[in-house]
Amino acid sequence: MWDARFEELLRPHLPFLPATEKLLENADLPGLGLDSLGIVELLATLEEAYGVRFKDDALTKETFETPGTLWTVLSGISVA
Repeated sequence: MWDARFEELLRPHLPFLPATEKLLENADLPGLGLDSLGIVELLATLEEAYGVRFKDDALTKETFETPGTLWTVLSGISVA
C-alpha cells in the first residue's frame, strides 16, 4: 500500500471521490474524475513531491488507471 502523502496528493485530482470515501487500490481513477489535464498536473505534483522523474515509457494510460498501478510505477522510479 502507498504512503499517506501519495493519497493526499492524489485526492485533489479526483473530484468524484467523496472526502469520506476510502480510496481503494483498484479504484477507477478516470471514473473518479482524473482527466488528461489532471494527469499532467498530478504528474508534476508527484515528481516534485517525491523528487523523481517519470520516464516516457511510464507515461501510459495504464499507469493512471488505478491508484495501485500509479503507486507501483511511482515507487519503482529511482530518485532523480
